Amino acid sequence: MRTIAVALSKGGSAKTTTAINLAAGLAKRGSRVLLVDTDTQGQAAPSLGLEPEAGLAELLAGEIKLEQAICRAREGLWLIAGGDALGGSKRAIARMDSGAEQLLSQALAPVAGQYDYVILDSAPGWDTLTVNVLFYAEEVLAPVSLEPLTIRGLMDFERRLEAIQQYHPIRLAYVLPTFHDLRVRKSSELLQQLQAHYGERLCLPIRYNVKLSEAPAFGQTIYEYAPHSTGASDYQQLTERIARDG
Repeated sequence: MRTIAVALSKGGSAKTTTAINLAAGLAKRGSRVLLVDTDTQGQAAPSLGLEPEAGLAELLAGEIKLEQAICRAREGLWLIAGGDALGGSKRAIARMDSGAEQLLSQALAPVAGQYDYVILDSAPGWDTLTVNVLFYAEEVLAPVSLEPLTIRGLMDFERRLEAIQQYHPIRLAYVLPTFHDLRVRKSSELLQQLQAHYGERLCLPIRYNVKLSEAPAFGQTIYEYAPHSTGASDYQQLTERIARDG
């Protein structure tokens, strides 16, 4: 079972879009996939057309069992929803005397062997729940919008990740350029810089495509909403690369 965190400290880099469409793409290929939303914004559930009564916050609080937190989203795809209540989870983790970084790992331990992939959508910033995500996952996929500030955010994220790596074997496996606008020269220049620095870890970019921002409003993945769009094609390429690496 592969555990992949879609993570970057800076917001606005298409983390949720990537987590949802990667998870859905892997499920379309026949894999069993669990998508875990660890963001207080809780966008994964409505983006998939779901309204679960409970999710990750209730699981971490011990109010429900794991099977009660998981809802079926699509064929081969299951979801543990995030949402506002995770704010309380972060405060509870911060008050723990020891083992705080392992709370999520303990809660998800029973899923081992039940899925081919666990994809974790993380919040922007660096807080107790993000640390929990990185102590659980073994691989990081970092979506990076092609803007100078976001690339600096990636470098800062790498430095913070090194502190986690002293205690847990996680690696930055993929860097995914997002919002690639072929009309903007700076976008291509930043892509070349990423290629020079990250080499084989750099994925083919996700081109700017308005369909990707429209799909969540209809509770659909990009494959359902606009299957012939560049967004669907680009996320299909990402899916195939990650499946091939596995």
